Amino acid sequence: MPPPKQLPKWRQIADEIAAQIDEGVYAPGERLPSVQAQVEAGKGATATVHRAYQALEAEGLVRTTQGSGTTVLGPTETPPTVVTGAARLERLRRTGRPLAPRETYVNSRSDLRSCADSEVANLLGIELYDEIVFRRRTFMRDGKPTVLALNVIHIRALEPLPELLDASPMPKFRHDLYTERTGKQVIAGPEQSTARLASTNELEEFGIDVPVDVPVPVLVLRTVYSDDDGPLEVWEDILRPGMWHGGSG
Repeated sequence: MPPPKQLPKWRQIADEIAAQIDEGVYAPGERLPSVQAQVEAGKGATATVHRAYQALEAEGLVRTTQGSGTTVLGPTETPPTVVTGAARLERLRRTGRPLAPRETYVNSRSDLRSCADSEVANLLGIELYDEIVFRRRTFMRDGKPTVLALNVIHIRALEPLPELLDASPMPKFRHDLYTERTGKQVIAGPEQSTARLASTNELEEFGIDVPVDVPVPVLVLRTVYSDDDGPLEVWEDILRPGMWHGGSG
């Protein structure tokens, strides 16, 4: 098995601060040092530290307010924005906690089906209507649906990971299990975002009741994960309308 790759500098900074938050070095409500203070302390360049702070906010650990700096959130405080799949994986890798404060999930499903989406099929490097593993769940915050998480997984992942067809939680995150069993690291591509109109099923999932002729936009965040053999999984987060602005939707 190849040695693990060194984490990027921004991730190292974020992990260090997250550990300090867990240890109580920074208490809920306390401000973190400013980005400039971290730069002057030799932690990294301005852009690097800024990205680390963005990651901490995306994971639901802090809130940044213009003019007030970056403040540590308490265990019962709601993160200012939706926690997306990429941020969720980072927190899971670091802490073992898959959920943000006051977050749950429902409607967890997993099954075999044919891939009827030509764009996703192209991203996975398969033919249209080839068999794939399809997993999904709905994340809730304070009882309100916030994110529909969809995972389209290449069928070759099923041999080392037969648990993929079980919708219940795995003992470890599936990418880590895959690496342990195959020796192949799973690498995330860049997160891409696009806006489109919500389908009727998505509106029902979000509990949004509007006339059929009223268009409702949603933001879709997509990440392609690959191993040594090529694309392995397409992960999509469909955000509740309005949530990408930090609103309540």
